[in-house]
Amino acid sequence: MSNDKQYDLREILQHIDPSMLDYQDWVNVGMALKEANYTAMDWDAWSKRDGGRYHPGECFKKWDTFRGAPTPVTAGTIVQLAKDQGWQPERTESYELEWDSIIGAKEDLVVINKNWVEAREVTEPGDWNPAGQLVKYLETLFEASENVGYVTESWEKDGKHLPTKGAWDRTAGELIQALNQCKGDIGAVLGDCKPEVGAWIRFNPLDGKGIKNENVTEFRYALVESDAMDIDHQNAIIRELELPVACLVHSGGKSLHAIVRIDATNYDEYRKRVDYLYNVCQKNGLKIDSQNRNPSRLSRMPGVMRNGRKQFLVDTNIGKESWKAWQEWIEAINDDLPEPENLDSVWDSLPELSPALIDGVLRQGQKMLLAGPSKAGKSFALIELCIAVAEGRKWLGWPCAQGRVMYVNLELDRPSCLHRFRDVYEALGWQPKNLSNIDIWNLRGKSIPMDKLAPKLIRRAAKKHYIAIVIDPIYKVITGDENSADQMANFCNQFDKVCCELNAAVIYCHHHSKGTQGSKKSMDRASGSGVFARDPDALLDLIELDLNSDILKQEENKAICSVCESWLKKHVSFWENEVSQDDRCSEKVMLDACKRLMYVETYEDMQKDVAAARKAVQQRTAWRIDGTLREFPKFSPVNLWFDYPVHSVDDVGTLKDIYEDGGKPSHLRAMDSRKSKVVKAKERKRSIEVAFEGASFDNKVTVQDLVDYMGITEKSVRRRLKEHGGFSITEGVVTRVGTGTKTEK
Repeated sequence: MSNDKQYDLREILQHIDPSMLDYQDWVNVGMALKEANYTAMDWDAWSKRDGGRYHPGECFKKWDTFRGAPTPVTAGTIVQLAKDQGWQPERTESYELEWDSIIGAKEDLVVINKNWVEAREVTEPGDWNPAGQLVKYLETLFEASENVGYVTESWEKDGKHLPTKGAWDRTAGELIQALNQCKGDIGAVLGDCKPEVGAWIRFNPLDGKGIKNENVTEFRYALVESDAMDIDHQNAIIRELELPVACLVHSGGKSLHAIVRIDATNYDEYRKRVDYLYNVCQKNGLKIDSQNRNPSRLSRMPGVMRNGRKQFLVDTNIGKESWKAWQEWIEAINDDLPEPENLDSVWDSLPELSPALIDGVLRQGQKMLLAGPSKAGKSFALIELCIAVAEGRKWLGWPCAQGRVMYVNLELDRPSCLHRFRDVYEALGWQPKNLSNIDIWNLRGKSIPMDKLAPKLIRRAAKKHYIAIVIDPIYKVITGDENSADQMANFCNQFDKVCCELNAAVIYCHHHSKGTQGSKKSMDRASGSGVFARDPDALLDLIELDLNSDILKQEENKAICSVCESWLKKHVSFWENEVSQDDRCSEKVMLDACKRLMYVETYEDMQKDVAAARKAVQQRTAWRIDGTLREFPKFSPVNLWFDYPVHSVDDVGTLKDIYEDGGKPSHLRAMDSRKSKVVKAKERKRSIEVAFEGASFDNKVTVQDLVDYMGITEKSVRRRLKEHGGFSITEGVVTRVGTGTKTEK
């Protein structure tokens, strides 16, 4: 036996009575023991406790047939069987979850304390009316036109009486009519049964062609049967659980047969609901015969005798009125909500606040939404954040706590995602000293709705001690209509589950609604329901700034001066004596100085860097981050440059007086409207050039890219391209004239 097991399974077996298990559960115990490297002798020693069914040597023969399976039975099965019989494990330390464990579940679905259930007596009817019993059963379960399957004949095998296939071609209406006229002689209608055996009936309607599951026409009911306790206790638990029972039948033997409303629309839903039903019953002390799952199963027929005892209707229509009402009741009882606490009791010992993840913005265990339009570089910003957390550096000017982070990639193919991380590291100029702090979960092509993704994410992250989970982007996992407040509230609740289970911050991004955003508040810019903006603890909103030609020229001048200074430092030792401080701020003077002081070949080589710097400035975009915070005071808007692939804070103040996209005051917009046609034409021409360069992230620009970048209609984009005259459109792809393409007609 492995030394790292938390529990000795042989000790847990002491809490499981083998006589209370059916055959399959007994086999599962053996398979779980073998999977956990115990011995057949351990299984045999435990099995001896069931003197009525124990056969010497059977465990050892069966043991040799266990050869493993793709989904093996594990030790968790033994633990669960022990729990079902009342054992409670000691939770003094953490424990490892099984693959199929449900995260966040308490000892769920437990409604009653099975140790305190008082028996409820079941009494035989005094006025015995066999035909009336069966008529009431049929009227309760079937429509008049539905076919009913029943069996009155049996055959014997190894001392046991087994049912034949019986009949299935008569309707409930036909049977009811015949029974009402039979003067109490059921055998005249159905055929006589052996009095020592009794009779059976199927509780779901059939198609009249057979008795298999595929012949079931309505998946309406399921059978709950238990013969592992006395009937009065069975009756008590069934009623305490408020099972939606249509008919409760005494079998004439050791059990009650509860015909429970399932109301499934198909076989798959039927199976899931029956599994849920049986799970609830077992957790509450009602040991179920698991062989009764199939919808075409036989149950005991009321109104006949069995070995001197009556098979009779105990009750009809008890418990909740429907499956839905019952399940909602079960879930409500088993909620995980905390109890209210009195403020006076905690006033002098308030809990510590969670440490900050992003200083002044977000705490660990909280949620943050990064919203912005297309081409704002939101994904790059989130990658920058992952790296800042991993390295313990600043993100957009805010200091970050250092720790492990998971990046859930839903959009990029795996190679592109991994290259982006390297590109961002290099562009930031940071040494990758803590790559082990970053885990990437690549789910492109495998994304599922967030309510399904959350438990899978939690299971993978449970023992990794992440301080942040970044999900990019959320439109891939949205559950429901993003414009529906209640559906989006449920969607956002999934992030709460991740935060609570992992004590990690959850950070995600979402896109803006269409149109210009400058006149809107940051909270109203995100697409879809307002829940998106109001749910997170921190909302950071990116909006583009309107850059004019003067700003771009100024930035171009600074970039080229920087290139020139770098080359002069490297190649001319005496350059500082030749170039004054004022000269270093002039592109023209610096280029002249380089030409004058450098060798011709060196100067020509430098021109490549100059051209690259000039192009980078033309592709540069400017952004402003505004925020709405729940835990911290509001911060002043932060202005950023986006130089692909990273953002940098505008520490100089170049952007502080630039207006947001669509955000100019009305008097300035009026002045713009009075500009001359020539000026307006130049500005439109310039805007299309800037947009073309800015959208050229993958060396391919489409009309739609320009629409997204400029925030105007496709019709306006096409008109401006035509006015410019320097571009052509082929099948929606925009290229500069002279590339060999033909203009789209």
